[in-house]
Amino acid sequence: MSTFAKISLAGTLLVAPALAFAATLTDIVNTVGNLISLATPIVLALALVYFFWGLANFILSSGEADKRNEAIAIMIYGVIALFVMVSVWGIVNVLQSTFQVQSSGDIRAPSVQGVGR
Repeated sequence: MSTFAKISLAGTLLVAPALAFAATLTDIVNTVGNLISLATPIVLALALVYFFWGLANFILSSGEADKRNEAIAIMIYGVIALFVMVSVWGIVNVLQSTFQVQSSGDIRAPSVQGVGR
């Protein structure tokens, strides 16, 4: 089993109880939205720590070329991860302001009047 599959399985097992106690679609969407809101700064901080880890390795391995190249690759991946996350965050904010959508509050699931009575 790959590392990604293990992480996905662990994430699913952590989220499953929260979704099981949710009674409606609106509750499920709000629960997932809250989890994403909590995870975003943590993932951003991890990308920053990863970049600084590469920077520390670069400084500490100044005499060894292969370790320096490895540290440079870590820093590049860290910068790319930070760039992608901040860019997506910016695009979402631009779309929210363009379409005048507020990001706070509950999400209401669409419904049809007279159906499901």
